Amino acid sequence: MAPQNNETPKKTNNRGAWTAEEDQKLAQCIEIHGAKRWKTVAIKSGLNRCGKSCRLRWLNYLRPNIKRGNISVEEEDLITRLHKLLGNRWSLIAKRLPGRTDNEIKNYWNTCLCKKVNHHTKVKPETSMAQPTHSTQNTEEKVAAENKEGTDHDDGSGDSEVNFDVNEFFNFSIEGPYALDWVI
Repeated sequence: MAPQNNETPKKTNNRGAWTAEEDQKLAQCIEIHGAKRWKTVAIKSGLNRCGKSCRLRWLNYLRPNIKRGNISVEEEDLITRLHKLLGNRWSLIAKRLPGRTDNEIKNYWNTCLCKKVNHHTKVKPETSMAQPTHSTQNTEEKVAAENKEGTDHDDGSGDSEVNFDVNEFFNFSIEGPYALDWVI
């Protein structure tokens, strides 16, 4: 006699696109139970989704305080400056842009802004052919001389770098359009 297989088939989660009905069920469940213990939220909501999927859907799309729409020029400028300062730390950058998610900022950077930044940082071609092709100065001396020239005067041409105060960035007590509202 062959052994019987008493195991129940494993339940598979839905991996497709979210429907409006699923969004509504998830929002109602979070309203009742709160946005914590995502595995429990997934089970109690009756969705055939995993907890991680529910968490990401809520944090990136369904939260009521998410800002939708195009990113403004001011936001672009701030993202560019913060990326120059912090690198790919999208969650830290997102904290300075209320209502924007780190995922949205990362996607916007990778699709739009990195191309703009890379386009502006390309080396400009030499204007005179009479200049020698090599120099006796080493690269570090050239950079130091260029930096000294850049700080000596500002001709208003718009090519000067924007100064960004690191201490101002990490001062979370400031108020303004990009300051965080800390609730304790």
